[in-house]
Amino acid sequence: MTAIAEQLDRKLSGWKPETASEVERLIGEIIDWADADALDLMRPRHLEQEVLDIIDAD
Repeated sequence: MTAIAEQLDRKLSGWKPETASEVERLIGEIIDWADADALDLMRPRHLEQEVLDIIDAD
């Protein structure tokens, strides 16, 4: 097991169930993108947040 997988395994058991479930969902999404060789097509979350901030400012 890689260091990141070991860290994730340790962290998941320490988080609230809702947090652990959301992290698992997000990592599953990243795995799907990687399997499709499409990571470069993902929208960075910080850009989404910037757009939302701009919309909220109006």
